[in-house]
Amino acid sequence: MRRATADDVPALVSMLADDHLGAQRESPGETAVYREAFARIDADPNQHLVVAERDGAPVGTLQLTVIPGLSRRGSTRALIEAVRVHADARGGGLGSRLIQWAIEEARRQGCVLVQLTSDATRIEAHRFYERLGFEASHLGFKMQL
Repeated sequence: MRRATADDVPALVSMLADDHLGAQRESPGETAVYREAFARIDADPNQHLVVAERDGAPVGTLQLTVIPGLSRRGSTRALIEAVRVHADARGGGLGSRLIQWAIEEARRQGCVLVQLTSDATRIEAHRFYERLGFEASHLGFKMQL
């Protein structure tokens, strides 16, 4: 696991776009928007965009966001987002290692809990997160802006 660099952006976007949901919402050809987004993420100390490599190539990624807050007696939480494993690397435990890295980093950062969301249609992903100890504890809501 290592911190993502600007050079990783095309490979990360390709992984984000490589499923039925990502194919609908990502535009890998629009490199400028992703490079601008990467610059914002990279400049924010509460954002941890990481890459898992195999033979020098990115094969997995996730973004961990550390969120200071007032609730829970001023606790800090962590949010795991955009977990992806390259199609050629699935089934070998890399996803579990990515999540374990995020949990340990959240602990290191003083977080009292780590949370994530998963699209309602990703039933296999829900099972994966439950196997790792996550509980389906909340109902999520979104509003497109």
